Amino acid sequence: MPFRLYFKYGTMGSSKSAQALMCKFNYEQKGMKVLLVKPSLDNRGDGDVPMVRSRIGLECACETISPQQNFEALYAERCKKGVYDCIIVDECQFCTEQQVDELKRLTQYVPVLCYGLLTDFKCKLFEGSKRLVELADSLQEIKSVCRCGRKSNVNARFVNGKCVDDGPVVLIGGDESYENMCYWCWQEELHKK
Repeated sequence: MPFRLYFKYGTMGSSKSAQALMCKFNYEQKGMKVLLVKPSLDNRGDGDVPMVRSRIGLECACETISPQQNFEALYAERCKKGVYDCIIVDECQFCTEQQVDELKRLTQYVPVLCYGLLTDFKCKLFEGSKRLVELADSLQEIKSVCRCGRKSNVNARFVNGKCVDDGPVVLIGGDESYENMCYWCWQEELHKK
């Protein structure tokens, strides 16, 4: 019987990476081997070694995968050094549709847990997130709070201190460029003079 494909999503700052790293720790604490991967597009703070980093200070070295690479091939190559019990993908919104299809096929062998954003700063689904919503066996929202106290559901982008809804979909950044907000606070920020 196949394993499951999980998609755990939330806005920026909702602890997605921290939860991915805690999940990895839980598997390893039971003596299991985890393949931790992130798309190569997310290279924030990577030096010589790619890392999954959380805002609360947790971090761990990981594999990276480019949009042209295949998850099934990566898994097969890494399994030559030993069997993996789980695959965890951070920043999964940057995966391609084809890569999500590959992750689904890998659930024949192992559980696959994906952590990432659902929508971009324009409130539109990312390619990888859209396909995960279509294929995942389990969808779980990781909730976070807006500055007003309501649940956040928008990744608001700021350029030179002004909230924008125009520009390239992908702009890698952190707290200096983005704030998680509810829809209403986002609309208020967008319409400030």
